[in-house]
Amino acid sequence: MASKGKVLVYRRGAIGDTLLTFPLFEALKKEGYTVYAVGNTDVLPLAKLSGFVDKFYTELYPSLLEETFERKIFISKEGTIKPFPKERIWLPYYYLKALSLPLEFSKKLKIPETFLKEDFKDYVVIHPGSGSPLKNPPFSLFARVKGFLEGKGYKVLFLAGPYETLLLKSGIPCYYTEDLTDLALKLAKARAFIGNDSGITHLASYLGVQTFAIFGPSDEVIFQPIGEKVHIISLDLPCRPCFPKVCRERRCLKEDELFEKFISLGIF
Repeated sequence: MASKGKVLVYRRGAIGDTLLTFPLFEALKKEGYTVYAVGNTDVLPLAKLSGFVDKFYTELYPSLLEETFERKIFISKEGTIKPFPKERIWLPYYYLKALSLPLEFSKKLKIPETFLKEDFKDYVVIHPGSGSPLKNPPFSLFARVKGFLEGKGYKVLFLAGPYETLLLKSGIPCYYTEDLTDLALKLAKARAFIGNDSGITHLASYLGVQTFAIFGPSDEVIFQPIGEKVHIISLDLPCRPCFPKVCRERRCLKEDELFEKFISLGIF
């Protein structure tokens, strides 16, 4: 396909929000564009590794703005597309529809097999945190799930990042990292992943790992992770979703009910 020239896509956001933008990068590449992305440079190296972007930047540097682009797409409150839809529609579809692009895209990141690492092979990885404590059920839920899985003979590993300060201070053994690309190369080989509505949950599912995603106050219709092996765990309450205006009771994150939902899937 002949090149259509360069397209600039600006989308600042957290890990999960950026990953849900990858289908837009992929669609533009399929259209024949050379894709320049500006945004979260913790995540964008994975887009380049997967062949979805050609160059990426942290900021709109003056030298970048001086370049000639056939298209410029700004995903921001004042930009070409608002970051989030007014209606309940899956975020990748929202972006693609807004730009009249096909709704078909890869459900798995195309990272070359030779790059992947064996560190997490055969482990069920549990990440008990997220970027907002309002979305997190009590840690006791994850400890309970870990005990249940180990009782069935599974190897289980807790994963922690910068937000999991309580876990890090607790002395509970866990794998800590801030290197998202290295984490992705290890996580791709995991047996399964369990987490909240977080960027790492989005990453695990997009890598093709069997993923159990807990959605309490946040909206799984808009923010469902990309992947073919995603199991959403949520409670049927008329008051949800409500994030970020979360009530004090947080009935959607009750330990017993969520544990029963997990067990009822019958997968482990």
